Order: sequence, then C-alpha cells, then structure tokens
Amino acid sequence: MTQKVLISDTLSKEGIEILKKAPGIEADVMTNLTKEELKGVIKDYDGLVIRSATKVTAEIIDAAVKLKVIGRAGIGLDNVDAAAASKRGIVVMNTPGGNTITTAEHAIAMMLSLARKIPQATGSMKTGKWEKSKFMGSEVYNKTLGVVGMGRVGSIVANRAQGLRMNVLAYDPFLSPEAAEKMGITLVSFDKLLAEADFITIHTPLTAETRNLINKATIEKMKKGVYIINCARGGIVCEADLQEALASGRVGGAALDVFEEEPTKNRELLAMENLIATPHLGASTDEAQRNVAIAIAQQVADYFTKGEIRNAVNFPSVSGEILNLIRPFLTLAEKMGLFLAQTVKGGRGGRDHIQRRHPGLQPGTDDHRLP
Repeated sequence: MTQKVLISDTLSKEGIEILKKAPGIEADVMTNLTKEELKGVIKDYDGLVIRSATKVTAEIIDAAVKLKVIGRAGIGLDNVDAAAASKRGIVVMNTPGGNTITTAEHAIAMMLSLARKIPQATGSMKTGKWEKSKFMGSEVYNKTLGVVGMGRVGSIVANRAQGLRMNVLAYDPFLSPEAAEKMGITLVSFDKLLAEADFITIHTPLTAETRNLINKATIEKMKKGVYIINCARGGIVCEADLQEALASGRVGGAALDVFEEEPTKNRELLAMENLIATPHLGASTDEAQRNVAIAIAQQVADYFTKGEIRNAVNFPSVSGEILNLIRPFLTLAEKMGLFLAQTVKGGRGGRDHIQRRHPGLQPGTDDHRLP
C-alpha cells in the first residue's frame, strides 16, 4: 500500500529526492500553507515532514486521521504538539545531529562579534564614518565563558572556546562530574556560573523550567558588564529584563539569534546600541540544511519501508535488527489491543475506527506493517 507523505516546508532537494524515490512512498511538496489549508489536506497523508514554519497544533493533529509520523528537519520541536501526537500514536522524529556544528559556530561568531563590536563598527563605516575610538573591544583570551546546557551544541561551543584559550564553566544538572572532567571543563552550580562568567551562552531547550531563566533576579547575580549570548530558544531570556540591564550597563552587551516572538516586533530592544541580533540563523548554512533534510527524509523513508524508528522524541528508537527480534511480541500486543478495542463497549476503538486509523490493516490477518 502506498504511503503518502506531505512536505509542508522548504526542504533541500536531496531530502525530497530520497522520499520521492523510496518504494511505496508518494511524496508531495506543498509549502506556505495556511492553517486552514493544512487542516484541509492533512487528512490524506500518512507522514508529514516539516521545518520550523509549519505549526503542527493539536487541531491539525486531530484533522490528520491517517497520520503515523511527523518528521522535523532540525532539532527544535516548539512548533509540534508532541503530547497531542503521542495521544494519537503518532511518532515524532527530529534530527538532533544535523545542525549542531552550525549552531555552535554561530554562537561563537556572535560572541566574538559582540566582544569586538563588529556589527556596530560595520554599520558606522557604511555611513562613511571612521570611529576607531568608539568601538573599543574586549579580548576573549583568558576570559571565563559560562555555558548553560552541555548538550550537543553546548559541548561543541565549550570545545571551540577552549581552542580560544577561554576558561570554561558549565552548568548542566544532567552532566556527570566524570564527563565534565574528560571534556576539560569545570562543572559548577548555576549561581556560581552567573557570578564568575565574563560571557554567558545559553544552550538549553525551552521548557517550563527554563522559560525566563535569564531574568532580573539572575542578572543581578552576574558580573557587572557581562556579555550574554542566546542562540538556543526565544523565551529563555526575558527580553524586558535584558533591555533594562543593557540600558543600565549591568549587562555590557547581548547577542540574540532567537526571540520571544518570531519575527520579533521588539523594536526597542533591537535599537539598543549594545545589542547585536540575527534572525534565527543558528542552523542556516547550506551544509546544515542539506544534512537535516537528508537525515529526516531517510528516517521517514525507513519508518515506512523498514519499520525503523530513529531519533523519535516520543518512542524508543528501534533498529532494524532489534525490530526483527521484537516484532512477534509487537504483533501479539497490537492484535490483543485490536481485539479489546472491538469488544469493549463505549470505547474509542471498534472496527470502524481501526480501519480509519490503519487503513491497510485487516484485523485477524498479518497483512500490515509494524510498528
């Protein structure tokens, strides 16, 4: 049975080709869909491939009666209601490794540009001025960099900073002291990092715990004149509190690639002389976009053709070899569930619902693909 996959955001041609050439998959490209347009067409698709533009809300997921997998070309899933997808049994995949180097390099570039006031000096020269004394900068050599979040991106930033001969402090409650020692960094408490870092760079996901992590109270714990870099997620830094600290000089400068609202409308913040900004360019390199497109296309293709699940955020990853071993147990569990769904009164199950959710499945036969 042919599986239909919708690509609703711009994807590198290499990724599109993988899906179009995969056996048993029919891939359609429809970008710039409005919410209502996506809601109208998604009912016909078994798979959905997106980047950051498409918002896969609970409303969209409710309309996606056939959807089995959502593939995000990139790491961030702020635009996908993963909880709603999980309730529907829809696998949500991302590509955590495809743009880590690119994002880490952007954070380093932002830090160096901030320290040497490169964007401001460029803007000045483009107006015909030569204001050499106005743009006195700071060295990063022998300065202390505080890395908040030592995941894939944060770890690379720390490594590159070591190459610049910076002293690296890290805060990450999930990183063991042994791992930190192997990386040559000093693991400290959040408060200690705030108090000792000359530069602070953020590399955490946006969660309830990290929202407004950098705020008036935490800024007060920082060194006067500290530099703050955020290339992770908007909302981790409270923009109103940052603007106040930039105006007072409590924060010497800030570099933001992400904002609470995107595209940002915070013109007052952008007008601050000691702020530099880019329009969410962390993953915007040709190499990164090609890498994540190829990765997510291959993952979605393998899901439909081999039953393999990789880089899923709501389901354990299962290799083809392991799947072959556990397939009989999955088959048994699914058939038991199908049997119960058809026998329990008042449940959401029943033959009609099962046929809508899994149109290729005939209860009582083996003519279907797992998972």
